Amino acid sequence: MTQPSPRHVSDYAPLIFPGVMLIAFFVVPFGIMVSISFFRRVQGGFYQPDFVTANYERFLSAFFGNVLAFSLGLAALVAVLAVTLGFPFTYLITRLSRRFQVAWLVGLLSLMSLSEVIIGFAWSTLLSRTAGITNVLVSLRLMSDPVALSPSLGAVLVGMTYQAFPYSVLVLYPALARLDPTLTEAARTLGSSPLRTFGNVVVPALRNTIVATLIMVFVFALGSYLLPQLLGRPSNWTLSVLITDQAIYQSNLPFAAAMAVFLVLVSLACVGLALLVGRKEAAG
Repeated sequence: MTQPSPRHVSDYAPLIFPGVMLIAFFVVPFGIMVSISFFRRVQGGFYQPDFVTANYERFLSAFFGNVLAFSLGLAALVAVLAVTLGFPFTYLITRLSRRFQVAWLVGLLSLMSLSEVIIGFAWSTLLSRTAGITNVLVSLRLMSDPVALSPSLGAVLVGMTYQAFPYSVLVLYPALARLDPTLTEAARTLGSSPLRTFGNVVVPALRNTIVATLIMVFVFALGSYLLPQLLGRPSNWTLSVLITDQAIYQSNLPFAAAMAVFLVLVSLACVGLALLVGRKEAAG
């Protein structure tokens, strides 16, 4: 049995550049943000170096606790809706010819190129009273008068799901494209309907992929900032909106840093969980 050759310093050279980038653009900024989160705010000024936990204690108060719970619940609901709509949609795409698959993927990529501002203003127009979709319902005699559907929680949910939908499809597509077609063919041969085949064969076969996609979309939705502002009321604002409000408008950077630290830690935990699920799927 041959012994593995000893590693040299040159073997780790390809890791130097990404390591430097990780330290410069994540570790150092995150360390500064953690430090500022323990600073003391000075009335009439900005903040001064100190080590106090008042910022985290305030974050755990009832009001900000409710905002945190709302943000987590909204992100989870967006993830469930995006994956619920995206999974069968992606499965149908993989059943098409290669040319049509490419066309659909290019269309989804074009949707991803739209900024959050464009998406927000487009949906605010579609859900408005003067030029919204309720005017179409009135013309079809399904409603008596047009109504404004925005700002509201439903408008925020629709806008965020629309934004997350292409990401969920592109994450699900590789796994569904690699799915062994003999599994569905065997189910159809045994008399299973297409709908039962999809629910009893396709979904269980990609259970880990679905879980990983849910986690990734959850992280993506958790950081949404503009859509809750453009489509929702102040009661529908997420933690990201309040972080910006505290940092810019309230000039309370230590408290904003404390909230941002928690948001980053939750996101990193979710990403780590998604990587763990993906590793289990690869091992299986």
